[in-house]
Amino acid sequence: MQAEDRIIELMREKDQRAIPLIHKKYSRALLGVVLHIVKDQETAEDVLQEALVKIWRNSDQYDPSKGRLFTWLLNVARNTAIDKIRSKAYRQQAANIRPDENFVSEQGEGYSIPVDHIGLKELLLKLDPRQQEVIQVVYFGGRTHQEAAEELDVPLGTLKTRIRMALTQLRKYL
Repeated sequence: MQAEDRIIELMREKDQRAIPLIHKKYSRALLGVVLHIVKDQETAEDVLQEALVKIWRNSDQYDPSKGRLFTWLLNVARNTAIDKIRSKAYRQQAANIRPDENFVSEQGEGYSIPVDHIGLKELLLKLDPRQQEVIQVVYFGGRTHQEAAEELDVPLGTLKTRIRMALTQLRKYL
């Protein structure tokens, strides 16, 4: 039995042995995606913990017929990160940070490695540059469709079309 199948089975049974397995197998990649959105190591770790709690509490919502476990976990973590940066408390905290503070780890490493590790960067490079741009802004930048359309200076309908086309292409690559 594959590790992913074992995790799914334990999640269905609400067996707490699934928690360390999820953490061991997926936390590095999930942290990379969260950090890409929130830009702060400490906040990213907190958001990851929130996401893992949501994953556990809502494990019965995972439907293998709709996609891989990793994709579902990634969406939960990404949505938790986006909720965080849109929260009033986070915006107030961010406004109080000095501009000279950087968000690189003490070792001087960025966290693009986990995203690269899961192959997402390579997949995005296969997309048309305009599709890459909308995916970066909406999915990794945490912008709403309206905010992204304004930032990219394109009509909302055009942005949505590019997103739909990009996701269609990405599905083909998976």
